[in-house]
Amino acid sequence: MVSTGEFTGLPGSVAVSHLSVYDWPAVDGVCGGTPHMHLTCSEAYVVTGGRGAVQTLTTSGYEVTPLVPGTVAWFTPGTIHRLVNEDDLRITVLMQNSGLPEAGDAVLTLPPRYLSDAETYAAATRIPTDAPQEEQERFARARRDLALEGYRALREADGPEALAAFHRAAAALVRPRLAEWRERWRRGAEAAAAATGEQLDRLEKGDVGHLAEAVVRAELPAAHGKFGMCGRLDVYRAD
Repeated sequence: MVSTGEFTGLPGSVAVSHLSVYDWPAVDGVCGGTPHMHLTCSEAYVVTGGRGAVQTLTTSGYEVTPLVPGTVAWFTPGTIHRLVNEDDLRITVLMQNSGLPEAGDAVLTLPPRYLSDAETYAAATRIPTDAPQEEQERFARARRDLALEGYRALREADGPEALAAFHRAAAALVRPRLAEWRERWRRGAEAAAAATGEQLDRLEKGDVGHLAEAVVRAELPAAHGKFGMCGRLDVYRAD
């Protein structure tokens, strides 16, 4: 049984980051982030400033959800999403399964020719973190625009096959990493849920010992202004 003292992540093993959505205009005149999809993690937005929207594409169709301060919006794995910045959009992002998104649980909607193998995909999506800021921005904008090319094709496709093909390609890209993801999930989200189960068992027996093990933690972001998929990120440690 998992000890209630072993799990040290944020409550429920979520990940938190602060996001300033890109204000770079794309070829369609819309400012915003890079369309992508998560395969195992739900994502939530808590809008803290500005104004914008999130465009989503699922097997149920295309939708636009307005985002204003106070909005909480969330979606499940398989939702292709594109953040739109209309006026200084700022968001606190909550990600399920802390550690998995950082380990690659997201696939950008690149055109199919870039999804054929992991090496081709990595070359098209890599941002050199040791490069000057201007160079990192150039790479981030280029991959955003490339993902928009594939995204537009998915939106304009007739019938469900194009989206199904993207799902298959995304799953094939991440398959070699699934064993690593499973271990991260076991140490994180599964351990957090198991700790709650153990606490319920203890309380049922009248055992309050875990209450004496209470701890308080706080931390500041580990990095500021990272070039993410949707904007500049202030991030915390993943575990």
